[in-house]
Amino acid sequence: MTSPTSGRARQAARNDVTILAAAKEVFLADKRAPVAAVAERAGVGISALYRRYAGKEDLLRKLCHDGLLTFIEQAERASAERDDWAAFETFVLGVVEADVHSLTVHLAGTFTPTEEMSADAVRADELATALFERARPRMRAEVVPADLTMLLEMCAAVRVPDPARTTSLRRRYLAMLLDGLRAGVSLPGPAPTRAELSWRWMPRPDDPGDGSGG
Repeated sequence: MTSPTSGRARQAARNDVTILAAAKEVFLADKRAPVAAVAERAGVGISALYRRYAGKEDLLRKLCHDGLLTFIEQAERASAERDDWAAFETFVLGVVEADVHSLTVHLAGTFTPTEEMSADAVRADELATALFERARPRMRAEVVPADLTMLLEMCAAVRVPDPARTTSLRRRYLAMLLDGLRAGVSLPGPAPTRAELSWRWMPRPDDPGDGSGG
């Protein structure tokens, strides 16, 4: 017989999945949206949301940390590939299809990362750089890991109302971008700097903040 406690635990888990899915939709549309909009989209009471997350920043942090963990998972899976270019392609395609960057980039700078997130970010960077270095011999001489970050963001920016069509278009443009990484004529201009990649994570005066009211 199922105990009341285990039943409540399953319901809480279902609520959490629903809340996170709703939060992704709501905050992709408007990162300033209040948590009440998330609860409404999820079809749960605001109290159910607050039992899981103390405020908007906690919810934003959870969404982005989940994306970071997905990034790591894709990199670790791709690292098992024997062929260096295949490993790199598998990684990039996995990240694009998991839709990691569309939300994390959109929400950058809207919350304070935890030490655990910072450690995972270092791990993610190490894994991505290792895969990049494996594929580097087949790339243009001037390409650097920072270029990959920008290319992933470009793919994440592709979005149409139909999710399946969004995935199809992202695959199309990713194929073009990967082709552009391969050895060929020199690229114009310098690669992005570390400061240009990290500025978005700095808190800004117009951040949405907790947003718990309204």
